[in-house]
Amino acid sequence: MKIKSGDVVIILSGKERGMQGRVLRVDTKNDRVVIEGRNLVKVHRKEMNGRAGGIISKEASVHASNVALYSEKLKRGVRVCSRYVGEGDKLFTSKHEALNSYSEPVEHVKKVRYCVKTGEVF
Repeated sequence: MKIKSGDVVIILSGKERGMQGRVLRVDTKNDRVVIEGRNLVKVHRKEMNGRAGGIISKEASVHASNVALYSEKLKRGVRVCSRYVGEGDKLFTSKHEALNSYSEPVEHVKKVRYCVKTGEVF
């Protein structure tokens, strides 16, 4: 999944279309995300073990296909692809190319999310 916890996303469809928010949780098994202050539902809680009961508002999950990463440059949602960071912070499409860009052998290269339109790295 290209969306991580803490990302700022924009909702693409549903009753809150066009709204932005920060991702609180990501459920990779079901491809769902929970966005701060968005998709609020009412939950009826029973009083238990000193915890107060009543009707509580909480965030429900949204399917990951209905959100996109928010670009500060374009002020809208963008699609991203993955790139690998090589020597001198150059971006490469494959891990092998990034590893070969270093003059000395290295074990790891960093994988980042990259927007082709704006050149932003998330």
